[in-house]
Amino acid sequence: MNIPKSTCFQMCRIFHESGLGNSAAKSPGTAKQKTNPAAQGVLDARAQFPNSSLADLYDPLTMPPALVKAHNALDRAVDLAYRPQPFSSEAQRMEFLFALYEQYTADLFTREKPKKGKRKGDG
Repeated sequence: MNIPKSTCFQMCRIFHESGLGNSAAKSPGTAKQKTNPAAQGVLDARAQFPNSSLADLYDPLTMPPALVKAHNALDRAVDLAYRPQPFSSEAQRMEFLFALYEQYTADLFTREKPKKGKRKGDG
């Protein structure tokens, strides 16, 4: 499975912006503390190429080495924020993150049925 680095970055961004990342990490705030500097590194690397579109920057054949290095650092930070050992592959990382996402969002769209109770005057 060949998943672009930007997909991993987007999944992490969703986790952190929704607050899901904090509950999945070792302790509150740990994921953000570990990943924010690395995420800023990605943004800083992108800023080195102001005339390039995201499509140009993320073309697998021409991705700038500085951006590759920044994304690798972000991947390591994400790995350590969510588990002590690094992932052995990009596919393993994505499977883990998607499983967490499913776990933490499973109940977002389910509604509790109102409990039926006895009405006044019954029985």
